[in-house]
Amino acid sequence: MPLHLIKLCVGCDSIKELKGWVAERMKAAKKKGQPAHHIHITRMTPKRVEEVLAGGSLYWVIRGEIAAREKLIAIEPFRDRDGIGRCRLVMQPKVIAVSPRPMRAFQGWRYFEPTAAPPDLTKSAASSVAAMPEPMRRELRDLGLL
Repeated sequence: MPLHLIKLCVGCDSIKELKGWVAERMKAAKKKGQPAHHIHITRMTPKRVEEVLAGGSLYWVIRGEIAAREKLIAIEPFRDRDGIGRCRLVMQPKVIAVSPRPMRAFQGWRYFEPTAAPPDLTKSAASSVAAMPEPMRRELRDLGLL
């Protein structure tokens, strides 16, 4: 089973906004002639790279809940201009909504076991949840109705 990563999506208020960010970055990459990959730079490099790249995803926590994921395709350690070690998390530029689940804030990223990962919201009945405005979905979840 693949291992996943989980990270806060700081500065993002919704899945729609995250999708917009990714689209903007893909447009900029295309202009520069770069590959169409979504890249997120982090300070720490995962040690369990093989497990993560065996089908793992980066799960995004947006406003206190696990809300979406992107499939990881590469992990690239590098040094920035100041000589500080960093890591590029390279993902397919497709944001996939998942069944929302509350998650407390934390710093950096964490490993995320497959058994803890919420299922994707597919085109089944669950997709109606994904289509709801996020404030409404959050309120229904807080009331125990989702």
